[in-house]
Amino acid sequence: MEISMLKSKIHRAVITQAELNYVGSITIDEELMEASGLNEYEHVHVVNVNSGSRIETYVIAGERGSGVICLNGAAARAGQKGDPVIIMSYAAMTPEEMKTHRPKVVFVGDKNEIIRVADYEKHGELK
Repeated sequence: MEISMLKSKIHRAVITQAELNYVGSITIDEELMEASGLNEYEHVHVVNVNSGSRIETYVIAGERGSGVICLNGAAARAGQKGDPVIIMSYAAMTPEEMKTHRPKVVFVGDKNEIIRVADYEKHGELK
């Protein structure tokens, strides 16, 4: 049996753009993708901290170092420029893999610059 576990998280990134007339997805600065372990076209959940909306989409790589977080297509209806979001991906793991797995969490500043990269431990405590 495999269980879905948190793999990667970008905590409180700020939406920089919302492009309704685009095919779909979320564009994320490649530097943030790399730091969090996200891959291009990976399935993600995006939670808007202001509205509480939660959407599922996939990642498109944005310009490295640009700080871009852009909701594309229908996803653009789930937030607007300046809204803080939490971007999360999950991975299927066996009970054995779960014992040693620690999600990678990237904390960002107001311009989506990396402030800290951490691993979760018990009950949301950070290491």
